[in-house]
Amino acid sequence: MKNILCLLAVLFLYTAASSQNSLNGTITSKNLNQPVSATIYIPQLEKGTVADFDGNYQLNNIPDGNYNVIFSSLGFATVSKKIAFSKDKSIIENIEMDESAVEMEEVIVSTPFHKLQSENIMKVERISTKDLSSSGAVTLADGIKNIAGVDIISTGTGIGKPVIRGLSSNRVLTYTQGVRLENQQFGDEHGLGVNDSGIESVEVIKGPASLLYGSDALGGVLYLNPEKFAISGETHGDLNSSYFSNTLGSSTNIGIKTSGEKLKFLARGSYSSFSDYDTGADYRVTNSRFNEKDLKTGLQYLGSKFKSTLRYNYNRSNIGIPEEIGEQTRSKDLELPFQEIDNHILSFDNTIFLNKSTLDIKLGYLFNDRREFEEEADTAALRMKLSTFNYDVKYNLPQLGRFETIIGLQGMFQNNKNTGEEILIPNANTTDVGLLATSHYHLEKLDLQAGIRFDARKIESDAARNPSDEDYIPQLNKTFTSFTAALGAKMDLFKNLSVRVNMASGFRAPNLAELTSNGIHEGTNRYERGNQNLTNEQNFQTDISLEYRNKHIEFFANGFYNAVNDYIFISPTNEVIAETQVYDYLQDNAKLYGGEFGFHLHPHPLDWLHLESSFETVTGQLSNDAYLPLIPANSLRNTFRVELDDGKTRKSSTAFITLENTFDQKNVSNFETNTGGYSLLSAGIESSFKLQKAMFTIGINGTNLTDKKYVSHLSRFKPEGIFNIGRSINVNLKVEI
Repeated sequence: MKNILCLLAVLFLYTAASSQNSLNGTITSKNLNQPVSATIYIPQLEKGTVADFDGNYQLNNIPDGNYNVIFSSLGFATVSKKIAFSKDKSIIENIEMDESAVEMEEVIVSTPFHKLQSENIMKVERISTKDLSSSGAVTLADGIKNIAGVDIISTGTGIGKPVIRGLSSNRVLTYTQGVRLENQQFGDEHGLGVNDSGIESVEVIKGPASLLYGSDALGGVLYLNPEKFAISGETHGDLNSSYFSNTLGSSTNIGIKTSGEKLKFLARGSYSSFSDYDTGADYRVTNSRFNEKDLKTGLQYLGSKFKSTLRYNYNRSNIGIPEEIGEQTRSKDLELPFQEIDNHILSFDNTIFLNKSTLDIKLGYLFNDRREFEEEADTAALRMKLSTFNYDVKYNLPQLGRFETIIGLQGMFQNNKNTGEEILIPNANTTDVGLLATSHYHLEKLDLQAGIRFDARKIESDAARNPSDEDYIPQLNKTFTSFTAALGAKMDLFKNLSVRVNMASGFRAPNLAELTSNGIHEGTNRYERGNQNLTNEQNFQTDISLEYRNKHIEFFANGFYNAVNDYIFISPTNEVIAETQVYDYLQDNAKLYGGEFGFHLHPHPLDWLHLESSFETVTGQLSNDAYLPLIPANSLRNTFRVELDDGKTRKSSTAFITLENTFDQKNVSNFETNTGGYSLLSAGIESSFKLQKAMFTIGINGTNLTDKKYVSHLSRFKPEGIFNIGRSINVNLKVEI
């Protein structure tokens, strides 16, 4: 590893003269032959520019290699072209763009070949954090549940854990800054620990992604794309502030970024504070308050031989732990008990350009310091320190005919240490290593992709407590291995109709809590007893996606069947220890099936009008036909949206009304109760104005406008009958320079 770091340091300092390529041309509309001020972007280089008012553009300092170049503009269909650069050439590429009312396509980063969604073999959902904020989302986790097939297990408004097609916790892997996020995510009351400021968009892979990411991606991946650097030669700053009436909360962030031809820099800081949320039933949920500080910064160098990006994120979250409905207050000062969590994420992403191939090296260091204060505000009863080092090395082989191939090595070294009086999981070391190979084959109307991977995970833990104690945790030394594979195809059946078929296997090694727990977990109010005999969860999922698109209507239908062998779940027993019911970790085969269906209508000539509708359903059962716990209820979401653009002063305006219908959830596990259905109404309006060099964006939106009193099936407050959040009117202001 030292040799790799030394090599990267030498490459970073190397600035000797070498070949420099450029790309230039003119962009026009195909029908009217008028210039288009489009954005030109090369994802692999994170480099781009904007065409001028005459449609002319020029992009310099392009290293040798074959790159996808993306041409995009609002109101036009996105164009993706593969262009080869070599030998100090100046390439002229004139582009004609088709007018389209469909939203601009973006490049999907979470899959290996960085293609547009329409070209991608895997169906990946993508949504910008700007859209999440405009919909009234309080946190990043709160926003992602707007994506079809995605929900959250919530603990009030401060904690949310992603659920993808019924799978959650360690079965869903989160990536941020290009590295896997590790923050003791096994706990029900442990949230994402990532603030939405400085996050540009969210991508969701729904289904096994172990081929790409290894263990813990059995159910899917939540991929957080960081904020892009500024275009070369530009400097920008912005201020964003939001107010939420329900929690009397506010969130403010400020950012700046500047870029030269080779060196780029950005920084963003934010602070959020919320009081107890109001249920709309004449009470607030005591100690559901929380606050958060966040700092993100990045530095990038792009030369002719390599690109290096260094990013750092610090997050401090203080989150109250509600226990009962008590004193009604609007205070934002935390009460006991509460969590105090520090997350440090340092990532170093490097690409070495080797003429017709590239070598990608990503290194990550994460430190999570989780403290829980129960009786004293200055002494943590529970304190866990988790240090994680990640590495991800991928070699993109030279393209051979229509074949693109990637081989890779991924791994992780992790140490968990307890320094508090209470112990949930013992001190332990975890070591991961994985080898993968995947290939993409492209034809005019057919794309194929296949891959195979081998993983090994070793877990070594110390003994905890006295051997004579009832809650003694013995030493553990186990290794888990697995082969996984994936095969997918995308075919254009007709001009506007395409179908995707994907078959993939995934796996998840048992986590420390499932293997070693032996004691009361205060956050869940149960005595949890682990099982050292647990084996890998192994699954196989078949996924079929049908998509129809023309200029004025889009339709999609996704169906999946997911068979999970040795599914790990926690189950109550008749035993009681320390006046607390005992829960054991067990295994059984399980199956999950369902899908998402929807359409998007934007009729001609009313291209500014949009009608969107989506329905999602999932069912989860064990082999004995008993239902799995924490499976989201079926839901139907309808949105009416208006978008107006191209004013002289007013650059754009949007308005929406959304009605979300959640149906009864009667398919519940043995220790769950049924949940009644409910309907939530939300609406909002937003406008952007250009005054000299400043862009002002003002928006107001409301969630749960009817102040509906309801309980989500995935709320951890459900057993106590505590309602979810009531009506909230939210105001957003953004200033960009």
